[in-house]
Amino acid sequence: MTDFLVVTTTHESEQQARELAGAAVRERLAACAQVYPVRSVYWWDGEVQDAEEWRIDLKTRAGLATELREFIAAHHSYDTPEVIAVPVTDGSPAYLAWLTAETR
Repeated sequence: MTDFLVVTTTHESEQQARELAGAAVRERLAACAQVYPVRSVYWWDGEVQDAEEWRIDLKTRAGLATELREFIAAHHSYDTPEVIAVPVTDGSPAYLAWLTAETR
């Protein structure tokens, strides 16, 4: 079952994360988005960074992955936003039917 994905990105503020999540859902590129705080440690600009960020998990269909990735890039303030898609290997048939119905 690789017809569905969870696409993850992060943002520096809760407001920006909620705005991006809401915009993706309104555009029907994702049926649902979850926003929650995370702590990220990563290499950037020649040194290790340690920052609070807001993670966004977007539930979508695999056929929308490219369009969703491009949407995130166009609406994100980071130079290089994280956009990672993880396949859904199993799920509730009713939930997956809902996900299909609520995306374009």
